Amino acid sequence: MEFQELGTSGVTVSRITFGSWAAGGWMWGGTEQNDAVGAIHASYDLGVTSIDTAPVYGMGFSEEIVGEAIKDLPRDKVQILTKFGMRWDLAQGDFAMKTKDNNGQDLDVYKYAGRDSIIKECEDSLRRLRTDYIDLYQQHWPDITTPINETMEAVSRLIEQGKVRAAGVSNYSVAQMQEAEKTLTLASNQVPYSMVRREIEADVVPYCIENNKAILVYSPLQLGLLTGKIKPGQTFGEGDLRAGHRFFTPEYVTRVNAVLNKIRPLAETKNATLGQLVLRWTLAQPGITVALVGARNPEQAVQNARAMDFALTFEELDFINKQLGALTPEAV
Repeated sequence: MEFQELGTSGVTVSRITFGSWAAGGWMWGGTEQNDAVGAIHASYDLGVTSIDTAPVYGMGFSEEIVGEAIKDLPRDKVQILTKFGMRWDLAQGDFAMKTKDNNGQDLDVYKYAGRDSIIKECEDSLRRLRTDYIDLYQQHWPDITTPINETMEAVSRLIEQGKVRAAGVSNYSVAQMQEAEKTLTLASNQVPYSMVRREIEADVVPYCIENNKAILVYSPLQLGLLTGKIKPGQTFGEGDLRAGHRFFTPEYVTRVNAVLNKIRPLAETKNATLGQLVLRWTLAQPGITVALVGARNPEQAVQNARAMDFALTFEELDFINKQLGALTPEAV
């Protein structure tokens, strides 16, 4: 496993980080707790010491699973990355979405990052995670109803109290990061990025490289699309966010699979799966610090961690990039 510091925060994380969104069940059609705990343990055994979660993943359930999983692990050897600013239990802030919880009950979710709300959320997360500090505390989504400096002042207070080691943001633009930095030093920005979703290369990546900010990318396998296991016309169960998603139309899946089939022989020469090759490519891109990868059982977790078992040469990366030309927005 490779490890890297998040900016200048002093928090060092594994470059493959366990993403526990799917483990919380929400928007993924449910979960099995024992499988999720086993997946985290299997990851840890292979050097994946960092776990990313959020309260809204399963309305607290994902954090509870993480808390259950880490209770038997040495706390100083594990990095807990969680978030704040998505409230399903308070109708305040910027309305985000209508959704359902894991029991099928309707919920309204709001982006809200007011000072008192953050303090409450942190206490709730610490309780669910069964820990007394959070290694990286990230604002989940920008909240247009709360001044950024108010949000960051609250996080600064939590850092001063020892409840948080480092501050991060998620889904922030460069301008929003610059505004946040007037109040405290950010360690990182967590953003979507994959072979088929590369918008951050235009501005977020150059800014973070220049200012020594870590980039944590989520959905590097694009919700499973880049594993090569999705077939055109594949159906997804109720509550699965891939149903109706623009990347999962039969036409687009066909186009992506054609590209994946061209790079599959390279994966085979590495004794790797397509998914592992995609993760290795992702971490080789300029400015990318961490790839967040979900797993719902130990087998998937092992597969993800073993993406670090091989390297890609400049020539191999160049070959992959040439194939990806067929997936540019102009080509789709």
